[in-house]
Amino acid sequence: MRSSNPILRRLSAASHPPAAYGPPPVQSYSYGGRTYSVPTDPRAGWAPPASSDVMTIDDVVVKTVSLLGTAVAAAAVTWIVVPPTAMMPVWIAAMLVGLVLGLVISFAQVTNPVVLLAYAVVEGVFLGAVSKAFETRWDGIVLQAVIATLGVFFTMAALCKARIIRATPKFTRIVIGAAAGLAVVTIVNLLITMFTGTAGPLRDGGGLSIVFSLICIVVAALMFVVTFGQIEEGIRAGLPRRYGWLGAFGILVELVWLYLEILRLISFFQED
Repeated sequence: MRSSNPILRRLSAASHPPAAYGPPPVQSYSYGGRTYSVPTDPRAGWAPPASSDVMTIDDVVVKTVSLLGTAVAAAAVTWIVVPPTAMMPVWIAAMLVGLVLGLVISFAQVTNPVVLLAYAVVEGVFLGAVSKAFETRWDGIVLQAVIATLGVFFTMAALCKARIIRATPKFTRIVIGAAAGLAVVTIVNLLITMFTGTAGPLRDGGGLSIVFSLICIVVAALMFVVTFGQIEEGIRAGLPRRYGWLGAFGILVELVWLYLEILRLISFFQED
């Protein structure tokens, strides 16, 4: 099953030395579009990794909280320190740096916590600048967006835990296709904004903008389902503990996307 998240696409089990006397018994796992065979018998020349060295749900939760806490702290500092006149340059700079760093982490499969925490700092600066800009114009909008974002996240987590929604192969393909399509459309609209100086039809607050933001919110919510499913697959496959950072990174990216879309949607309804 292919992940909805580039960061989880090419995760693979750590390499292990071959057995001294022929191949050991193995157990096969399907993950990230590939099948992995994991040796299961220590007597055959291989011992499974210690329980403390494998990815677990608790470990992913701790890493996710670490990244979110870092991002929130950076956002708070940006909100307090950066003056209103400098918000736009900081916003743009952090967005560009975060985009480049995020792509590097995704495609290079970076699991270094220092790099991941640095990304969280950059995202926090970006969110702090964006949030203060919106709050300056619409009082109370940030709190509404935060509450709505957390509500959607915990609702999807509960639905996944109860197995009401599951990341089946067909479900995953549909969500990936929808997310890819939205990415292309968003980039095109961004280019229109850059060359015309206007918000573009998808961000101008009109009816089409509202529909587009609602679609983005739905797809972002469904992305959590696929990501949770892929994290569970990684745990079952016995991936090394360091890959928990990538799972946490994926959740952070999706939370940021969801928050921004909810923030925009609320702003559309508060236009004068």
